[in-house]
Amino acid sequence: MAEYRRLCEELAQNITAEDLEQLKCACKEDIPSEQSEAIATSHHWFTFLEQHGKLDKDDLSYIEHIFEISRRPDLLTMVVQYRTHVLKISEEDEVDTKLTRIPSAKKYK
Repeated sequence: MAEYRRLCEELAQNITAEDLEQLKCACKEDIPSEQSEAIATSHHWFTFLEQHGKLDKDDLSYIEHIFEISRRPDLLTMVVQYRTHVLKISEEDEVDTKLTRIPSAKKYK
């Protein structure tokens, strides 16, 4: 769990206020607008996603998808590294288990 928290903290440090607005916009189908307005920090965004089952230490596919459509390969790379090094999920396992929603995440490894 410590590695997961460290990942979230590192991601949060690399998300500016402008980035956060873009990420919330990418999540608009999953975050009602009144709740989206209340999310003021990236830490709060991660907490919201965790509370609503979109993010878990063992399942980062949702934020991988959001980072890709938001054109943030730097953040996506951090998540992919966590998945392959901490969770020990190889590219072959990804395909077999469909753990990631975006097969193109491999290109950021």
